[in-house]
Amino acid sequence: MLQYIDTHAHLDGPEFDDDLDEVIGRARAAGVAAVFVPGIDRASIASVRDICNRYPGYCYPMVGLQPEEVKDDWEDVLSEMKRALDESIAGDASVPYIAVGEVGLDFYWSREYERQQLATFERQVEWSVETGLPLMIHCRKAQNELLAIMRHYEKELPGGVFHCFTGNQHEAEEYLRMDRFVLGIGGVSTFKSSHLREDLPAAVPLSRIVLETDSPYMAPVPHRGQRNESAFTLEVLRNLARCYGVSEEDVARVTNENVARVFGITLNKC
Repeated sequence: MLQYIDTHAHLDGPEFDDDLDEVIGRARAAGVAAVFVPGIDRASIASVRDICNRYPGYCYPMVGLQPEEVKDDWEDVLSEMKRALDESIAGDASVPYIAVGEVGLDFYWSREYERQQLATFERQVEWSVETGLPLMIHCRKAQNELLAIMRHYEKELPGGVFHCFTGNQHEAEEYLRMDRFVLGIGGVSTFKSSHLREDLPAAVPLSRIVLETDSPYMAPVPHRGQRNESAFTLEVLRNLARCYGVSEEDVARVTNENVARVFGITLNKC
């Protein structure tokens, strides 16, 4: 059976309250060897930890303040997250953090909290440099501002993922100038309207891609419109195999190697 990793799933969300054991069971049956669970806000500090304690060696936690969650209390939230991160680095957490995320910038709907978002993101980039943990980055309508901050730390950053990439060839090339970073590809790549089927093979080597679902959001075809879940990672993998003209085994192998390079997580550890 193919074995591969879902690098981004919000399994601590209320959408999974009633059937998480079944969701995990379906993911295992589909070949998902591990799931990485991002933090997004103050409440997720505890909820992500709880999920990963519930499924040790299968679910791996991150900590971060997602840009859409940045409000006037951002400094207080970051202080609480930093305490949790420091405990993890000191070895005091039962399940240590594997990344700083989900972090980034999002100006899609509004720039009301632009100043706070910029400060929040830079603070968390500094955490990545300090701890050596990779970044899990969310970016919408803010690529120039985001990369401007990251370039100040480019030589020191350990790497990470530009999560949920849906951009064009030029945007991909700009991200991949950060040579320790990869693109997270999920369900959008399977949509009929998506240009990723052409743009990814033209601009992005498979060695710079990891698989993700971003569940419960953006389920891939043929599950579009349903709640997304980690088992559907297989549809993303199959679509990439068709796009790149390689076998599904090749996509699994190369994306697993990419995960190992960025996160230090191998299938042997899962």
